[in-house]
Amino acid sequence: MAAPTITPVDPTVAPRRSGRWIDDWRPEDPAFWASGGAAIARRNLIFSILSEHIGFSIWTMWSVLVLFLPADAYGLTPDDKFLLTAVPAFVGAFLRLPYTFAVAKFGGRNWTIVSASLLLVPSILTAALLEPGVSFGTLLILAAFAGVGGGNFSSSMANINAFYPNRLKGMALGLNAAGGNLGVALVQVVGLIVLAAAGGVAASVEPRLVPGLYLPLILVVTVLSAVRMDNLTHASNDKRAMRDVVRDRHSWIMSLLYIGTFGSFIGFSFAFGQVLIAVQGVTPVDALKVIFLGPLLGSIARPAGGWLADRFGGARITLWTFVGMGLFAALVLMASQQKSLALFYVGFIALFVLSGVGNGSTYKMIPAIFRAKAQRNAADGADADWEVNEARRLSSALVGVAGAIGACGGALVQIVFRQSFLTYQNADAAYVGFIALYAVCFAVTWFVYLRRSPSRLAGV
Repeated sequence: MAAPTITPVDPTVAPRRSGRWIDDWRPEDPAFWASGGAAIARRNLIFSILSEHIGFSIWTMWSVLVLFLPADAYGLTPDDKFLLTAVPAFVGAFLRLPYTFAVAKFGGRNWTIVSASLLLVPSILTAALLEPGVSFGTLLILAAFAGVGGGNFSSSMANINAFYPNRLKGMALGLNAAGGNLGVALVQVVGLIVLAAAGGVAASVEPRLVPGLYLPLILVVTVLSAVRMDNLTHASNDKRAMRDVVRDRHSWIMSLLYIGTFGSFIGFSFAFGQVLIAVQGVTPVDALKVIFLGPLLGSIARPAGGWLADRFGGARITLWTFVGMGLFAALVLMASQQKSLALFYVGFIALFVLSGVGNGSTYKMIPAIFRAKAQRNAADGADADWEVNEARRLSSALVGVAGAIGACGGALVQIVFRQSFLTYQNADAAYVGFIALYAVCFAVTWFVYLRRSPSRLAGV
């Protein structure tokens, strides 16, 4: 296919820095899209997914590493390990907002190169310093550096959002998100491979091998991003949109719902193996044989949640997702009290799947909310075209805000587990807390988006 025509840059405008910049990008133009735009967007999507995928793996690397740190060699208690997994979760959530703005500031290709290169820092430091006798403070610092992988999601989503036309954004962003989420399962499979290579004895495994195996992958992804990706000149930041969207009550409501869905997904991804070992008495070997299934199935379920939301409505799918999550969290609580490993597995895997469905349905709700508000305002006499553009502007901003706040939920899951172990020496109180959260999210979803009311937004 022929490449899109590149329009010369206006000489009155300061030129872009050197690099692969596309000045003429018109994805909404069918002729432009068919004559090469689609191929360029698809190429950038593929390599964006690869970079985000590795980013998720490095971000959640400590979900595996803590399983390789026996108490006699590292002096860590279960609550220490939950703190070690809370730190990268929180740092990753914090970085999501600046990473969102970085794409328009530096270019999608350029920032992908930078963000992929930054993954070398936690990988090299952890591979060099993680050994018996290392201080807990050093471990916390190493875990914090792994948080850089959590920011990749936001920059990757912002970049791909700029490449695709509105009619295809849902598909492209769904694939991008699911491909990134699969990085959680990959790092846990890598841990299992390392364990198998060492003969299946966790005490004999060098945990530094896990980040060490990622070093060549990071280098390959960085080089591919430099060679195969592009920057878009027209991409720009709308800081006013971020200020405007945080004043809208729906932004905070959707952030709460995303804490319940994505916060659960990433939080359980960090915690599942630790809980299996601490509560069910499972060995690290057996834990690694199972824990990757949760993130794997949850990632696959994310696009399914978006498809179901398209067909039945995002709010309705989100509502029933929280019903299911509450029921299966109760099943996990019962399994924990009865020491039933089979029920424990079933309950936790179901929580991952439902959280993946909820990730897709809540993200589908965001544009639907602002589209419904735009339609209502236009019916009341407001300019329809202006309202449509405003809806798109605020939707894009809320995707970044909700993504960052939702990721904070992953850190909160670790803190809740840690406090439960500190207070009761088990995780039962944490499960009760999760059930309460899902009940609140259910009630909020019904009251705001599904309850029959004159203020209800149609089509959410």
